Amino acid sequence: MTTVVHPGDSLSGRQRLAYILILGALTALGPFTIDMYLPALPTLESDFNVSTAMIQLTLTATTIGFGLGQLLVGPWSDKVGRRMPLIAATAVHILACLAAAAAPNVELLGAARALMGIGAAAGGVVAMAMVRDLFGGRPLVRMLSRLALVNGLAPVLAPVLGSWLLLVMPWRGIFVVLACYGLFVIVCVSLWIAETLPKARRHDAGHATVGQRYRSVLSDRVFVGIAIVGAANFTGLFSYLSASPFIFQGLYRFTPQEYGLLFAVNSIGIIIGVQSASRLTKYVGPQWILAVSTLVMLVASLAIVVLDQSHVGLWGVAVPLWFFIAACGFGFPCVQVLALNNHGHEAGTAASLLGALNFGSAGVFSPIVGLLGTGSAAPMGAMMAICATVSIAALWLIVRPRTVPELAH
Repeated sequence: MTTVVHPGDSLSGRQRLAYILILGALTALGPFTIDMYLPALPTLESDFNVSTAMIQLTLTATTIGFGLGQLLVGPWSDKVGRRMPLIAATAVHILACLAAAAAPNVELLGAARALMGIGAAAGGVVAMAMVRDLFGGRPLVRMLSRLALVNGLAPVLAPVLGSWLLLVMPWRGIFVVLACYGLFVIVCVSLWIAETLPKARRHDAGHATVGQRYRSVLSDRVFVGIAIVGAANFTGLFSYLSASPFIFQGLYRFTPQEYGLLFAVNSIGIIIGVQSASRLTKYVGPQWILAVSTLVMLVASLAIVVLDQSHVGLWGVAVPLWFFIAACGFGFPCVQVLALNNHGHEAGTAASLLGALNFGSAGVFSPIVGLLGTGSAAPMGAMMAICATVSIAALWLIVRPRTVPELAH
């Protein structure tokens, strides 16, 4: 007789597939919000007649909003359940998209982008919390990786779709499309997503106050170290997101459509990494996968700097960049499962802290690449190398892989 340890263990295959697809669509709202307008960044620079750094700040505003939104929505969802915060935050996203579409200057565009980030935050943090509500141990790794596969298509499709939209509409139309996507999310949640956090669990000892939930999470050494690893990895990836439109469209003269295709090829590296990591956790702990992936990130980022300064050309940047991005993909599910596995009672709070640190650090540090200049790929590669070094240090000095217990089956 099999004992159901987690609620999700009793779900049928069809029910699991429905959760994967719908929750994947929820988490994809964030990447679509961030990535769909990337091919339009040089056009925005021209239309508003401002510097590259100013345009990159609209991207920074989105990530900071995304981080703040997760800090708000995560604990809120632990207290009142998952559905209501998700619907309310997504409604904010829709209104902010329409404001961005009508923005007359870059300052108001930046403010609207910050609100878009706050609204889109709910999709990622609540979907991750819902998965943790339902699963634990290796089933949690499998579900997170399958969710990441659906979600991984978003950064592949978003810039390609954005570049295609630019062929038939001005850049403002991209934000109208994003508003429609937000409306689609609300309809899906309203019709097909059941509440995964019962009322009894919202008021138990693990959910007494916001302060106690934060204390429980932040007193866990493994969580703190893994959160730093995740934030550094994401900041390195975001340095690429913020700099690559200017490097490839400016330095290497790519069209928006060619840039979208390059972005898609690179994003396939994330999907390969995520799915490979899920299978590898059957044989090795996720902390050991991180030990290898962070080292690959460091080597790849240093290769970008060296090959760029050696004037090797496009392939000298594109090839190591692909390996850096694939290594990030290997790390994503490992960071998530190590951060959430021991915090079933505070899944929303833990997921929100993880996301807030990711997007907050990316928003603060990645614009440094724009300030250093996008006349070469070296500043981007240097920022990536710094981030990889921080990841390696946090993993070995704070997490300490040998002290992490094995995942339950």
